Amino acid sequence: MPAIFDVALLASTIRLFTPILLAALGGMFTSRAGIFNVALEGMMLFGSFFGVVGVFWTGSAYIGLALAVLSATIVALIFGFFVIQFKGDATIIGLAINILALGLTTYTMRLIFGVTGGYYDPNLQGLPNITIPIISDIPLLGQVVSGHSIIVYAAFVIVGLAYIFLFRHPVGLHLRAVGENPQAAGSLGIHVKRVQYLSVILCGMLCGLAGAQLSISIVTQFVEGMTAGRGFIALVAIMFGQAHPVKILGASLLFGLAYAASLRLQGGAIPTQFVAMLPYVATILVLIGTRLRPRQSSTT
Repeated sequence: MPAIFDVALLASTIRLFTPILLAALGGMFTSRAGIFNVALEGMMLFGSFFGVVGVFWTGSAYIGLALAVLSATIVALIFGFFVIQFKGDATIIGLAINILALGLTTYTMRLIFGVTGGYYDPNLQGLPNITIPIISDIPLLGQVVSGHSIIVYAAFVIVGLAYIFLFRHPVGLHLRAVGENPQAAGSLGIHVKRVQYLSVILCGMLCGLAGAQLSISIVTQFVEGMTAGRGFIALVAIMFGQAHPVKILGASLLFGLAYAASLRLQGGAIPTQFVAMLPYVATILVLIGTRLRPRQSSTT
């Protein structure tokens, strides 16, 4: 066990939990606005793909990051248009977005890169890791905290900003009011559709960052379906964290630790198939706990 649970595992957890955290924070905004968004997976996948496309076309990881955010935001607006403007079923439209993302990125990868399955070029440079002065020299803490990409550090800042926005800013209060009772919010002069579109845009931007973390930060490549269900895990993090930024941070850390542990255990005595299940087993257990929690509270 000491060989598994060490400082390297904690550093890996920080990198791996970031996409889940960002996607969950994005879904939190739409959830607070009264929209159940299952399209997080598709938005992340578009962000992952176009992040690599941006690096491939320009050679700049930061342009790739911008393209990842832009592409996911456009997809989010498409989702929002059908849900908000046409009152479509959010679950059906979200699943359609996920299917579209998987098919379109697979097809477009063949057109742009001329390959199938995945694209990797050792000459592509992803987002650089940032060394934090002074902190990087502190034993143990420096190994965990320093040496991550800008997206990782931005994710922690976004948690704080999201809290301030939701519970201290007037627009955030409007967003929560729309999610709790859109009719009452509208009667008070709040533009319900405008607030819902804002939540969708914020969700798309954060899912784009999450996708970019996967494809041009943790690694610099794109693989078909590389989000691997993280969007759905982010949904569980929202439910488990009760759509609260700080609680979502804790839930995301749990799932990030499961991912990091599964990677560490690969190649050991435990069968690879079992090890690969760990993040999803953790998700199922958390989902069951989330479902049982209201029942327990009602009986106490």
